[in-house]
Amino acid sequence: MAFRGPVTREQIVARIAEHPLGQSPDEMRSNFCRLVLGDGARPDSSARCLRPERSVGLPPVIWFHGGGYVFGGPDTHARIGRYLADTHGLVVHLPHYALAPEHRWPAQLDDALAAVPGGPAPILAGDSAGGHLALVTALAMSREGRPPAALLLFSPNTDRSGLSDTRTAMEDDDPMVDDADDRRLARMCFGDMASDDPQVSPVLDDLSLLPPTWIEVGTPEVLLGDSLALVERGRAAGADIHLTVTPGLLHMAQVWAPWWDAACASLDRAAEFAIDRVTSAAA
Repeated sequence: MAFRGPVTREQIVARIAEHPLGQSPDEMRSNFCRLVLGDGARPDSSARCLRPERSVGLPPVIWFHGGGYVFGGPDTHARIGRYLADTHGLVVHLPHYALAPEHRWPAQLDDALAAVPGGPAPILAGDSAGGHLALVTALAMSREGRPPAALLLFSPNTDRSGLSDTRTAMEDDDPMVDDADDRRLARMCFGDMASDDPQVSPVLDDLSLLPPTWIEVGTPEVLLGDSLALVERGRAAGADIHLTVTPGLLHMAQVWAPWWDAACASLDRAAEFAIDRVTSAAA
């Protein structure tokens, strides 16, 4: 059974160890779904919209779920949307997007762009591969002259060109993902695309196009270096980027809201950043 009350980091790490990633895409999808939602859960990729009882009146948050572009879905990340809606008054959309290997890139980007509603510029958000998707989508929107209001990234994949040394250095410290599995998932999605293609490694793109951007990553994460590289290059390009490196925070920690206080605190910080930036821009 998945958690139904307050949990500790140690309990989450133990649960991760009991639910290894698996080999085939179907096995990965089932295992991750059971990890997050409970041992009897089955994947459900239906899009979701979480609405608060009382909205703060900000544009919607479009949250792209993590899972290496192979597993995960609106179902595994619905608690994130519910938390942001209930705690911060935000409307949160969790769109479905095509998964690899059945669908290769750029199918995911096409679906992400199609999921962005008309009207006020939205807040884009995502974790892990979903952070990569939110980042690439934000840059594409900016090129089209319709930049997002803000960008919230949690341990995003930003670089496959070799800038980061934590992908291998942190393998023994990250219970959620290792470099070999991350590369395996990337091959399913990107195939033989060049590692320095800006859509594969958006850290190499024109980062002056970034909207106000929040990034949070944990100290033990394989993808720590991806965030550090994005911040360094983004700031050099003049982007408004805020980085929080949180001791002990797990990869994809946010899926454990509202049960893990560290997950809730992470979402609180990001929501406060978005509310501040969007409100200031409208003043």
